[in-house]
Amino acid sequence: MSDPRVAAIPVVDCGELLIDVRGTLLVDDRRADTTGSYAHLRRGVLDRLVHAQSLLSDGLRLLYVEGYRPPDLQRRYFEEYADELRVANPTWPDDRVHQAASRYVSPPEIAPHSAGAAVDLTLVDADGTELDMGTRVNTSPEESDGACYTDAASISSQARTNRALLASALSTAGLINYSTEWWHWSYGDRYWALMTNQPAALYGPCALR
Repeated sequence: MSDPRVAAIPVVDCGELLIDVRGTLLVDDRRADTTGSYAHLRRGVLDRLVHAQSLLSDGLRLLYVEGYRPPDLQRRYFEEYADELRVANPTWPDDRVHQAASRYVSPPEIAPHSAGAAVDLTLVDADGTELDMGTRVNTSPEESDGACYTDAASISSQARTNRALLASALSTAGLINYSTEWWHWSYGDRYWALMTNQPAALYGPCALR
């Protein structure tokens, strides 16, 4: 996300409102906030998740963890993680801290979560039990020793299979993955535009109305 090509992508916001996904998708409350912001996405993203859900078989379901993140909260997450990296690596210059922090938390100015364009999610079985995905959702590269990377070689064959199931449904529905976080998928944001060779992003930073 620190790649300057991402920030260089223009935003031509299509004006879609944020939609509450509760009642449409299975929603986990581990990232719940008092305003319910976490349970909102742009309509185009939600429609694609519903399509991805329809592609899953054997009783599998998407478990939605977090979508929209207000810009001030995104900024706090980024700064807190950057501070952790500074403490752990006191010789690093600011630009290296910024680049390393961006592997795990998007810089506030380009964050797809703050555009309502990104979702963190996993898979559950028919009983609601989370599948083995190799790491928990939102584990950092340091904590997981890199196992949070989508194509990590250190995870079990079962976890790799489960990640492939998730990826197949979501990519077929038109979402893209951020490769350092197997759980993070987006549509319509600047990163999506860069990775899919689109001239502009469909969604920019927005507020919950």
